[in-house]
Amino acid sequence: MTTTSPRFEDIHVGDPLPEFVTTVGRAQMFLFSAATNNAHRIHYDRTWAVDVEGLPDVVVHGPLHGALMARSVMDWLGPQARMTTHALKHMKPAFPGDDIHFQGKVTATRVDGGYGMVEVEVRETNGGGDVLGAGRISAALPLKAGD
Repeated sequence: MTTTSPRFEDIHVGDPLPEFVTTVGRAQMFLFSAATNNAHRIHYDRTWAVDVEGLPDVVVHGPLHGALMARSVMDWLGPQARMTTHALKHMKPAFPGDDIHFQGKVTATRVDGGYGMVEVEVRETNGGGDVLGAGRISAALPLKAGD
């Protein structure tokens, strides 16, 4: 995570975001289930997920994918940015131990209500290159003083 935000004036359509890679572990998944009050056993009970649901393992929560996607953008934009919209299309599951990659690019910028608005498209893939999801995130940054 950056400790400063880029200046809105220095962000341009087509700019790539730094790739964000993370690995979701079983403990993180269990804690996410507890924090979100999600008792669905496919997220923490491997025996249930495999024997009852027919999955290869427990699966990473859809909302955790969304939270990580938001992090991939907001870590880049830094502490002065605030997220204004977030839309995610989940396409394929991830499993504990999978490397999850987030790649993004700026698709639009505009000034609105005294803030610099940045729109980003994000693609989520696993280590094998399979597309897990796609999303759009918008965020507001303060404008340079005097604008």
